[in-house]
Amino acid sequence: MSGVGTEARAPAGSGEARTSGLTALLTTAMAFSMLQLFLLGALGPRLVDRLGVSETVLGLTTTVGFGTAAVLSPVGGRIVDRVGPRRSLVALLAVSAVALGLIGAAPGSGLLLAAVAVGGLPQALANPATNKAILASVPPQRRGAVTGAKQSGVQLGAFAAGLPLAVAAGAIGWRGAVWVAAGAALLAALWAWRALPADAPRPSKDAANGPGPSRPHGPVPWLAAFSLFLGAGIASVNTYLALFGARSLDMGPTTAGALIAVLGVAGIAGRIGWSRAATPGRAPWLPGLLAGGAVGAALLLAAADRVDPLVWVAAVAVGVFAVAGNAVSMVLVMQRSAPGRAGQDSALVAAGFFAGFAVGPPLFGLLAERGRYGEGWLLVAAEFAVAGAVALAWAVRDRRTRPDGPR
Repeated sequence: MSGVGTEARAPAGSGEARTSGLTALLTTAMAFSMLQLFLLGALGPRLVDRLGVSETVLGLTTTVGFGTAAVLSPVGGRIVDRVGPRRSLVALLAVSAVALGLIGAAPGSGLLLAAVAVGGLPQALANPATNKAILASVPPQRRGAVTGAKQSGVQLGAFAAGLPLAVAAGAIGWRGAVWVAAGAALLAALWAWRALPADAPRPSKDAANGPGPSRPHGPVPWLAAFSLFLGAGIASVNTYLALFGARSLDMGPTTAGALIAVLGVAGIAGRIGWSRAATPGRAPWLPGLLAGGAVGAALLLAAADRVDPLVWVAAVAVGVFAVAGNAVSMVLVMQRSAPGRAGQDSALVAAGFFAGFAVGPPLFGLLAERGRYGEGWLLVAAEFAVAGAVALAWAVRDRRTRPDGPR
């Protein structure tokens, strides 16, 4: 299958300990790349009450951050392909620390929006840099498992935001909790600098630009469209789930934040499990399957407006199905990328995901401000349904057109 093993050969002497250490570092980088999103969602009730931001502005923070990430992603992918994963990962973590520090210092909506715009750069670098590191250092037979583990880092960030940092916010204030996260990001940047091998010398200008002009191929445009609608739904859940618990289900802010932690833990399990299941023959069908499960999860959220305990079941289902869809799409990218294009292809799919993150929350916010959360969750269900239709259409087309026939 094209792209498997073509980016770079894993060193023959790579040991289990080395792979485990790399997996831990990449998982940490993914966690910090989107930690600001989960912090804004988990701390949403406190931000609305104490910083004076409205539900619509809370949604706009996500729009600004992920809109920036969507715009920067294609450029970020080319940068990663040229400068290498070590420099890219150190920059990702350092800029994450800056963005979190600015969020903690924000006196109002203006600086808050500027801070999340800065946080768009780590998001743009995350998937290209981590995928490139895997292709360079991990044997082909282990790439699916390592990809699922590192993609679960995003949900590890959700857990950190929803439980320990939300609890810390109750003890030291929401600003203190965000500054603790900023300090941890700086320590992770130092870890990346010391642990990763030096990047290979930069290729010549002609070599670096060689794959650039070619158009995205294979599943990339389809996966970008799938990710657009999947991201719109996931971002709405991430941004408004805790606020839904506080406003509609009468939860305290710490309990409402725990919903994000539950979603995060389920997302970790879902991303690891489904990525391991994404063998080359099975992987094309998984995005559509997971989107179908995500539709059911969104419908459970709508039903939770009447039956409160369902919100916990729904949070688990969003993690197991919707959140796992992004990890499987990245496995597909690495299975199908042409030589030299892993960073760029990853970035293009991620750009679709980030564009969905930018679009979804403001639409949901218009309903949330009117207390119409049930209708908002139905909108999320519709977004997941469109994602599933796109994924299944590509899977059918892929089965018909691939030279090796039905798989």
